[in-house]
Amino acid sequence: MSFTIDLGERTALVTGGGQGVGRAVCLSLAAAGARVLVNDFVPERADEVVKEIEAAGGTAAARPFDVSDYAAVTGAIGADQVDILVNNAGNAGPGGWDVKAPAAGSKGVSVSVGAFATTEPADWDRYFAVNLYGVMNCTRVALPGMIAAGEGRVITIVSDAGRVGEPNMAPYSAAKAGAAGFMRALAREVGGGGITVNNVSLSTVDTMGLEERAREDDQLADRLRRQLKRYMVPRLGRPDDVAGLVTFLASPLAAWITGQTYPVNGGYSVSV
Repeated sequence: MSFTIDLGERTALVTGGGQGVGRAVCLSLAAAGARVLVNDFVPERADEVVKEIEAAGGTAAARPFDVSDYAAVTGAIGADQVDILVNNAGNAGPGGWDVKAPAAGSKGVSVSVGAFATTEPADWDRYFAVNLYGVMNCTRVALPGMIAAGEGRVITIVSDAGRVGEPNMAPYSAAKAGAAGFMRALAREVGGGGITVNNVSLSTVDTMGLEERAREDDQLADRLRRQLKRYMVPRLGRPDDVAGLVTFLASPLAAWITGQTYPVNGGYSVSV
């Protein structure tokens, strides 16, 4: 006996789908039978994932746009019936992270926004633009079609930085916490219409090859070992660790699950 998830005849939009976690989610949803709209603000990345899906026998189309631009979101997906929305685009947006050298005594490998007392309002904008307003923009465009159809799935990738907090990442943490709160409120609005709304909360996922680089960099390996002491499963996350749960939440099997936040974090933090 085998267990399968069938997403046939459903269309899924995955934001930030051109790399990392988003790419893994696109491939997983396509393998389950969904037609996948692959979003990325870099068109070439979206195109490459579409080619991967098609080479494996799936159906996909590229939808390049910046999630923080509401007009661009509307123009790119307004005509599509989106049955499954995965709000994955995030981090620091198109500008990328400001990766800082580890502070003395640092316990691990991380990106940093900087101590909040040293930041200015202009520094905060890019984190809210992609992690909160990007989620709201895409959800606003996709939701009316779900309401009309009487069913749908909205899944937003948030972060343990927003769920339990991380020092030197306050604006990012605030934006992710805002997205999670938005999802909970929306779940209460639309649950009676057959639409479920959930969050998946991540700790560090190795999308930059840190573990592989650490094999040849003793300093990086030492910082990574110290970081992983906080994890019950002593490794960084991998994109496929996330994709399975997202695919389940997107499926008919999760029809009575809504308003929840599921940590996928190797035990970095726990949820009761």
